Amino acid sequence: MKRSMLILLLLAIASPVAWATGIAAQSLSLINSKVGYASIAVFCVAYLLVMAEEFTHLRKSKPVIIAAGLIWAMIAYVYAQHDMPHAVEQAVRHNILEFAELMLFLLVAMTYINAMEERLVFESLRSWLTRKGFSYRQLFWLTGGLAFALSPIADNLTTALLMGAVVMAVGSSNPRFVAISCINIVVAANAGGAFSPFGDITTLMVWQKGIVDFWSFFSLIIPSMVNFLIPAAIMHFAIPDVLPEASTEKVRMKRGAGMIMALFLGTIATAVSFHNFLHLPPMVGMMTGLGYLQVFGFYLRKTHGRDLPNYSEATANEMVGDVTAFEVFRHISRAEWDTLLFFYGVVLCVGGLGFIGYLELISNLIYVDLGPTFANVSVGVLSAIVDNIPVMFAVLTMNPDMSQGQWLLVTLTAGVGGSLLSIGSAAGVALMGQARGTYTFFSHLKWTPVIALGYVASIFVHMWVNARYF
Repeated sequence: MKRSMLILLLLAIASPVAWATGIAAQSLSLINSKVGYASIAVFCVAYLLVMAEEFTHLRKSKPVIIAAGLIWAMIAYVYAQHDMPHAVEQAVRHNILEFAELMLFLLVAMTYINAMEERLVFESLRSWLTRKGFSYRQLFWLTGGLAFALSPIADNLTTALLMGAVVMAVGSSNPRFVAISCINIVVAANAGGAFSPFGDITTLMVWQKGIVDFWSFFSLIIPSMVNFLIPAAIMHFAIPDVLPEASTEKVRMKRGAGMIMALFLGTIATAVSFHNFLHLPPMVGMMTGLGYLQVFGFYLRKTHGRDLPNYSEATANEMVGDVTAFEVFRHISRAEWDTLLFFYGVVLCVGGLGFIGYLELISNLIYVDLGPTFANVSVGVLSAIVDNIPVMFAVLTMNPDMSQGQWLLVTLTAGVGGSLLSIGSAAGVALMGQARGTYTFFSHLKWTPVIALGYVASIFVHMWVNARYF
């Protein structure tokens, strides 16, 4: 505990200004050195293992964490030989500080999402949809529309899994409906997350950097809708217009579910207010919101068994929220730790390559020589192959001189570009596992030209609707 507090204290006093001036004063040119080439090789090997996760089942965090350690160890060794160890130390501390802010923000968001899952909020929505007797085409639009509407608040992964469960529950006898609906959900979830600071890690990174203010993200609503609606309108005609068999399953939310949803919205409002009006990092507002959940969790624990002796077997299902005590820290433990640790490895790997000087080299090549529009559109295409987190973090680290419109463009393309391939986003990878054998890489690839049409259209719509930002 003491050591953890010491680490946090060191992070708090590591000034970004001191880091910047220290690096400017002490830096070595390692771009054409053995260490530089070795660092690129280590990162490439690690990322090949990340991309092969579906086949090797090696969690993606493992190779990038090792790569991060190796890259910085090689850099530190060279700087130590030149009696300049503090420059590397300051650079690493700066990267860890960036990761810590984002990790704490995401940890709170994941805790709230997991708490709502435990209170059966999402299961209740799923059972309601499957009971209503909608046709396949109606379900296609409902699941896609809900994915688009929910992903700006919840993360696109949770949204995709929830809507995927609905599609699987009602369409298990129609593989064509399941496959096309899963594609629609992936496109909708990624598009919905692109116009909200809370919808995707990439938008969160841009917001926390202070490059785009909170309300400016919402100028991407119309381009994001275009990105979702054009492919959906074309795929609509491939969906059979028949009625599936309705389910009779009924799931009730547990006690306190509504209050937890309200507290989550209050937490988001706190984070936005802290950042916009008090100029504090959004993470501070989110951690304050975690306190809201902890206090309410204390109330649920103290009152969970007050009527338990009077429960009958018939009412046990309705009172299920009182059977098991609510525990906040149990939901923190269920957070996506592999995603958070993967993010740690990416931040340090990319930070190391940037410290060597490669990102400045790339920035001059693509943003100066080729132009920001071409570069930002390419970022979206690249994010369909490589995870958009390292791609966006690299852009933020390069920090090219761009207009607000170009920063919004790269936010849009990095968010929706992953829809071009099933492996391009966490939502696509998760649904391939959920609908294994039905929704596959090749079933998605078949519709890639249609998705690409929506991708290109959304870019043109953004440049037209948001011309004032360019």
